[in-house]
Amino acid sequence: MTRTAEQMKGRAGRLARLMPSGPSTAARTPFVLLVVLLLAGGLISLLVLNSALNEGSFRLSKLKRETTELTDEQQALQRDVDSYSEPDALERRARELGMVPGGSPAFLNPDGTVSGVPERATAQPSTPTAVPVPEASVPAPTGQSSPAGSASPSPSPLTPSTAATTPAPTSTGR
Repeated sequence: MTRTAEQMKGRAGRLARLMPSGPSTAARTPFVLLVVLLLAGGLISLLVLNSALNEGSFRLSKLKRETTELTDEQQALQRDVDSYSEPDALERRARELGMVPGGSPAFLNPDGTVSGVPERATAQPSTPTAVPVPEASVPAPTGQSSPAGSASPSPSPLTPSTAATTPAPTSTGR
């Protein structure tokens, strides 16, 4: 019996030699690789995220700068519109175009009657830059003489030389 025990020990001894003794190092290798890969993936994803955030930050600052520039331009344009819309500026530009202030208005009622007394718009020189042309240099139309003792200057370029008449209303057949 001692031989069988020795044989068993011999067989167990051979098997024991095939099995590693102590803690297993083969099971740790995949775990370590997994942890390293997870850490590397996390680091790379953080770098990509950081780059995307920086790019967004640069784009945001560029858009803010463009917004500021466009707001300044819009305000300058609004100031220009306001300056052109002032009553004095409108009157000056209208006079430059040859317009004159209107007289008292007359209104046409829906039934075709006129309410109010229409008056012709007359030119009133309000700007000191209008230089009256001497009467002697403008020939009077043939067959008509200028009124004696009239000291009014001849029409200036800012005043219309012919009287503008308001055309009579036409019916559309309605």
